[in-house]
Amino acid sequence: MDLALFHWGQFLTLLMIALALSMDAFSLGVGVGMIGIRLREVLKVSVTIGLFHIAMPLVGIAVGGYLSDMIGDIAIFVGGTILMGIGVHMIWNGFANGDEKSMLRTKGFGLLLFAFSVSLDALTVGFSFGLMEINRVLAVTLFGVMGGTMSYCGLLIGRSMGGWLGEYSEVLGGLILLGFGLKFIL
Repeated sequence: MDLALFHWGQFLTLLMIALALSMDAFSLGVGVGMIGIRLREVLKVSVTIGLFHIAMPLVGIAVGGYLSDMIGDIAIFVGGTILMGIGVHMIWNGFANGDEKSMLRTKGFGLLLFAFSVSLDALTVGFSFGLMEINRVLAVTLFGVMGGTMSYCGLLIGRSMGGWLGEYSEVLGGLILLGFGLKFIL
């Protein structure tokens, strides 16, 4: 009975960690969704973020015991800087291009950069998991499913809010990303 209770407790703990990690993807998805993203793009971005939420903790687990103390703060700084850069780019495009929408975050390298920056906190959690005895398959599966699902929900909410805000939606989305980037760094 104790063994079954331990596994159930570990599942709930990992689920709560996955939910906490995916909240970034949700809130940033709202900001990015405000630019008027297509449904096919929403799915592509969500799947990419979900895959990064699987890959980043795996990398963290592999490196875990060696660099966890040193890399943790650097990863947070890099992630915040990337989000701030994307936010500034969105704000610039909102004022400079008028009706023309920026697709930096949802295509090619911009999509990978966005998914990487959203998933950096999962990397640092992976570092600590490299030092513990946990069910790693369950952990990274929950991280991926929650990251993808929450980013999907955030993108859809942002998409509907962007229609209400019109031409100011990209500027507001950029301000949200800039604010979260500053929050990560500070």
